[in-house]
Amino acid sequence: MTTRSKTLRSAAELAAAGLVPDARVAALDAVAARYAVAVPPALAALIDPNDPDDPIARQFVPDPAELATAPEERPDPIGDDAMSPVEGIVHRYPDRVLLKLVHVCPVYCRFCFRRAMVGPEGRPTLSPKKIAAALDYIGGRREIFEVILTGGDPLILAPDKLGAVVAALGAIPHVRVVRLHSRVPVAVPEAITPALVAALKIPGKATYVVLHANHPRELTDAARRACARLIDAGIPMLSQSVLLKGVNDDDKTLAELMRAFVAARIKPYYLHHGDLAPGTAHLRTTIADGQALMRRLRGRVSGLAQPTYVLDIPGGAGKVPVGPTHAVPAGGCAPGAERWEIEDLQGRTHTYPPAGDDD
Repeated sequence: MTTRSKTLRSAAELAAAGLVPDARVAALDAVAARYAVAVPPALAALIDPNDPDDPIARQFVPDPAELATAPEERPDPIGDDAMSPVEGIVHRYPDRVLLKLVHVCPVYCRFCFRRAMVGPEGRPTLSPKKIAAALDYIGGRREIFEVILTGGDPLILAPDKLGAVVAALGAIPHVRVVRLHSRVPVAVPEAITPALVAALKIPGKATYVVLHANHPRELTDAARRACARLIDAGIPMLSQSVLLKGVNDDDKTLAELMRAFVAARIKPYYLHHGDLAPGTAHLRTTIADGQALMRRLRGRVSGLAQPTYVLDIPGGAGKVPVGPTHAVPAGGCAPGAERWEIEDLQGRTHTYPPAGDDD
């Protein structure tokens, strides 16, 4: 077995695979001691070792900058624990809950907002008893319409284990939608087997899979085939991405990523502003930069390829769109009249309704 045919889990293995210089191993060992490292073969193969700014490497190869924690950063930046009434459940919104079955992933992102909770040394996989308690919680609250399996990555579970949980959720009458968030189709595309696809289907209910990818190079032929196995089986797919400095924070890359999703029959869903996870400041943009980028994206790609740019408010207050807005109230309207200033895709301002229409 070569170093490129297995998941790389240490600085030494990354160096042996030619992805980092030997001189950096000691510094990267210090990062790996704090935050888990795993780069599977499908993603390792995408890294250009000759490019010091490679966007795939920035996502998955540890960086000494991760050891610097900014004052505003926190281990649980979006307040999962404060909203967890039962282990494994996060109930932040009235009609939906998160169900975190596992806290391990096939790849560990260097910007992960749950990086203090996931990994081999992170929180344990839910036991059968704790899964039963979580299902009892969901079953006892009729307002829960949708259950979102996240973690960790739920698609790393064996099909029979994952299928048993999905079937149990499907048996709860008021649960109408099961959604799974995953990197598996890009990280380990061969894991999307017919058995796994079958395990996700619920007669009479809707299952969605949300793919996390941040750069168009992640949507390889193998990844697109894995997604097609899900979509062809009747499981719709959405995307989520994180806006990352040096990865996708430019017009061309972001537009190419969104077009790649749409071409693969994946509807762009969320573009997340980077969360305040420890040691991630070097990868975060500003909200103003994100808004400007979204304005330019609106002029470059169709509405089908537009994600919603969102911020998860620190502390658990929830996810909100953060713009940009193209409409602001205009002053000087007659009493009872409405007038707006609308900015078009070229940055020009128009009055709506046009002057004279409500005079």
